[in-house]
Amino acid sequence: MITTPPIHHPRTIGLRIMRMMLAAAALGTLPVAAGAQDAAGQEARLRKIEAEVRALQRKVFPGGDGRFFEPQIAPGTTAPANGGQVMGVIPPATTAVSDILVRLDALETQLQSLTARSEEQANTLAQLERRLAALEAAAAPSVAAPTVAAAAPATTASPPAAQPAARPAPPATRPATTAPATAAATTPARPAPAAASPSAERLAAVQAITKPQTADPGDDEYSYGFRLWNAGFYPEARQQLTRFVEQYPNHARISYGRNLLGRAFLDDKLPEEAARWFLKNYQADKNGARAPDSLLYLGKAMIALKDTKRACIALAEFAETYPLIASGRLASEYQAARASVTCN
Repeated sequence: MITTPPIHHPRTIGLRIMRMMLAAAALGTLPVAAGAQDAAGQEARLRKIEAEVRALQRKVFPGGDGRFFEPQIAPGTTAPANGGQVMGVIPPATTAVSDILVRLDALETQLQSLTARSEEQANTLAQLERRLAALEAAAAPSVAAPTVAAAAPATTASPPAAQPAARPAPPATRPATTAPATAAATTPARPAPAAASPSAERLAAVQAITKPQTADPGDDEYSYGFRLWNAGFYPEARQQLTRFVEQYPNHARISYGRNLLGRAFLDDKLPEEAARWFLKNYQADKNGARAPDSLLYLGKAMIALKDTKRACIALAEFAETYPLIASGRLASEYQAARASVTCN
């Protein structure tokens, strides 16, 4: 039987001292071992960081040239066990270069779409311009400029143009005279031969027609010319209306004056000079108050000149340009003119 010696026994004290020395020796060796372990861990971490820096450099400067960096990750190698994560960093799904390529592809696609739309719109505009040009060419006035009248003067007698119902018949004693030289010189028509002096009876009849005296002198000049024309004094009416047209080219009744001047020629059986004034009035202002009348009477003047082709052109343009007037205010005169000529 083994018995434990007393605590104050020399043997017990020696054992306790020996244990304390062994513990102290063990404690002295602990820092050395811990320092060795720390040095090994730091060396591993440093090598790992260096490898990551080289891998980062290969990302920033890609290429397999080998002149700058020695490749460590070759194609086909197995990914790291931690899924490519290094020190908690998740690698990007795509590289910067691949992102740029994707954006470039998207830009190219948009550019192709815009180019296709631009070409389609250009083609549509070109077609619209061609159609507009065709419509303008079809709607252009077909009546020629001052060459509309025939070269030969009218020598055959033709029925006078339709006159307003309210106009009284000219005086029975009025001799048949031609336009005075002064009136012919101021019109665009060719000068007419000098006429004989009017008789005293004619002068008295003309003087009996009074000239209005209002606050509008231009309107007075036109109204006086209308009264002379309405009374059947065509040469005097032409002279008076010519004065009005020349002195008041911007008057509100200028369209009336030019048209009535053409009527004064046509009613006096001078269709060639009448056609010039009708055409001038129509071309000067197609929206004028008497532009439709001038175009219709241009057709009548061509009928009087036996120019069927130009007469048909003028009548067709009248019906096309002024359909409401052709079926309204001037319907009867248009139908009469249309029935007096055969158009293709």
